[in-house]
Amino acid sequence: MPGEPATRDLLLFSHGFCTALTAHHVGEDRELFPAVAAAHPHLRDTLRSLEQDHSMIAHLLGALQTAVDQRAGASELDRHLEGVAAVMESHLRYEERQLLPVLETLRLDAEVSTVLGPL
Repeated sequence: MPGEPATRDLLLFSHGFCTALTAHHVGEDRELFPAVAAAHPHLRDTLRSLEQDHSMIAHLLGALQTAVDQRAGASELDRHLEGVAAVMESHLRYEERQLLPVLETLRLDAEVSTVLGPL
């Protein structure tokens, strides 16, 4: 079938991206957000909201993986991807608005890859 190599490549890319994104969120939750909370306690509610987003994104990625494993049709996969994209866009915009000024001045003792994952 002509589309199989392209499909396989797309699935490998998607799996790699989802794995890297998950590692990024784990690093933020374990390393970055506690450091931000310690230096800027007034941002604790913001950090909790971002952690909730991470949990929601993990759930959406899990549902996407299930759909892929069950060989869902293109329209169902599109719905999953659109959901992930919508939450990610909202999350990133909020994170940038709330944390970018703080992150520019924050000093961490950990390696960047530990804090932010492979992204």
